[in-house]
Amino acid sequence: MSLVLPSELVVDRFLPTVRTMLAERLAQRGMTQEEIAANLGVTQAAVSKYVSGDGGGDDRFRDDPETTATVDRIADGLSSGEMDGYDALAELLSLVRSLEDRGPICELHEEEMPALRGLGCDLCVRGLDPDVRAERDVLANVRTAARTIASTPGMAAFVPNVGTNVGMALPDASDGTDVAAIPGRIYAMSGRIEIPANPEFGASQHVATAILAATAIDPDRRGAINVATDDALLEAGRARGIDPLEFDADYEDRGAHLLNRFDDRGEVPRLAYHRGAFGIEPATYVFGSTGADAAALLEELLEDAT
Repeated sequence: MSLVLPSELVVDRFLPTVRTMLAERLAQRGMTQEEIAANLGVTQAAVSKYVSGDGGGDDRFRDDPETTATVDRIADGLSSGEMDGYDALAELLSLVRSLEDRGPICELHEEEMPALRGLGCDLCVRGLDPDVRAERDVLANVRTAARTIASTPGMAAFVPNVGTNVGMALPDASDGTDVAAIPGRIYAMSGRIEIPANPEFGASQHVATAILAATAIDPDRRGAINVATDDALLEAGRARGIDPLEFDADYEDRGAHLLNRFDDRGEVPRLAYHRGAFGIEPATYVFGSTGADAAALLEELLEDAT
C-alpha cells in the first residue's frame, strides 16, 4: 500500500485551488496584482496567471460550500483591511481541519489510497486513537468474513430469501452502532453471492441483536452470521461436537429471548436456530469470536453438509 499523507494533498491540490480563488476574488474587490501577490506570498506573475484563469485547481474545492464561504470571508477581510495575514492563515487552517474530517481532502486521500475506503478512516481527526484502531480491525475482520462467505462453495443455497449478513461487535459493545455488518445484507443471485457494500457500523439491526445478546453472556462471542436453517448443517455441527441450541421464532423481543436462552444454557453455543413461524423464515446463527471465525466455521460446516 503506497503511503500518501493528507498534507501532500493539501499542498498539491488544496492550496493551488484556494490561492487561485483568492486571487480572483481579491482582483474583483479592486486589489492590484502587486497587492494580491504580497497578501498571498506568491509572485506577481503567479497572480497574473491566477487572475487570467490559467491557475487551474480542483473543482472539488471550488464547488465546496465551506471552501467558498471561507475564501469569500478572507477576501472581504483582506480587501477591507479588517483581516491580516495571521487572521487569514487561521481561517485556512480551520478550513483544512474541517475538510480533512470526512470532507474533500479525506475523499481525495481515499482515492489516492484505496485501502482506506470502508475503514471509517479518522486519521486526521483522531490519529492513533486506540478506539479508531479497534474500529478498523473490526471492519477489516467483517470484510474478510464476507469474502469467505462469497467464496464458500454451496453457500448460495443457505442464504435466506431476506438475505444473510455477517457482523462483529467492538469490545464492550452497548448497542447496534457498535456492531459492524454489511449494509443491505448479502444476497444470492443466480447461484452467486453478492456483497453490496463495504461493512459499516450500525448497518444491521438483525445480526447486531443476536451478537449483543451473545456478548452479554460471553464477551468473547463477538461475531455471528445468519443463514437458513438446514438439518444437514445442524448435523454437521453435531458431528463436530457442537450442541445446537433451538429457540422460538415467534417472539416480541428477539434480543431478550436469545439472552434468556443463552443464560439457560450457561453459554453461547456456536449454533443457535429456529424452525420459523408465520411470516418468519427458519434461521440459524453461527457464532464465533470474530466475524471471520464464524465464517470459517460456516465454511467447514457447509463442506461437511453438502
